[in-house]
Amino acid sequence: MGAFFLELQARITLDMLRPWPGARVLDVGGGHGQLTGPLLEAGHGVTVYGSSERACGEELREQVERGAVTFDAGDLLHGPWQDGAFDVVVSYRLLPHVVDWNALVAELCRLARRAVVVDYPTRRSLNALASIFFPLKKRVEGNTRPFTVFGDREIEEAFASQGFTVTARRGEFFLPMALHRALRLAGLSRVLESAARVVGLTRALGSPVILRAERREA
Repeated sequence: MGAFFLELQARITLDMLRPWPGARVLDVGGGHGQLTGPLLEAGHGVTVYGSSERACGEELREQVERGAVTFDAGDLLHGPWQDGAFDVVVSYRLLPHVVDWNALVAELCRLARRAVVVDYPTRRSLNALASIFFPLKKRVEGNTRPFTVFGDREIEEAFASQGFTVTARRGEFFLPMALHRALRLAGLSRVLESAARVVGLTRALGSPVILRAERREA
């Protein structure tokens, strides 16, 4: 199931970055290195920013040691780079877990010269019932944490306040990730999600949403 999730996430991400070939990309909170391989293969330069040195996972550390990727650690709300230091900033599975998420959006936008790509769970989906099903999710996933579920409008407004306009939005899955993990049947998950995508359920109700916001021209 993990491979299924990562494969889809990488494919959508590369589609989002298509307007900027060879972009300099900062991945905030990407210490597991899940996106670095696809980004490198697509010709992008990659820097990963984690909250501590311990956030650099084994796969990412191998990429850093061979000089393919740069890794830095520090306060995720106050990066050490100047404004617009990267063409594109991406950040996955972080926004819903940050208390001051507006400050995170502001920092991602500060560092991005062209665009920001993030993901978030949306209320316009089965995640609207997240608080009800959280105990089940915790039993299935074990190490899960409470997370914020967002309205699409509030995310748009947060980016707009930083001078960015939402230019693309893609839902990843129609069914909750906890359900797919409980099934532990990647083939069945692919069939179910493919069917949901064909009939338009993923477009209408898919979550997490991967969103691209671009800096408005001055």
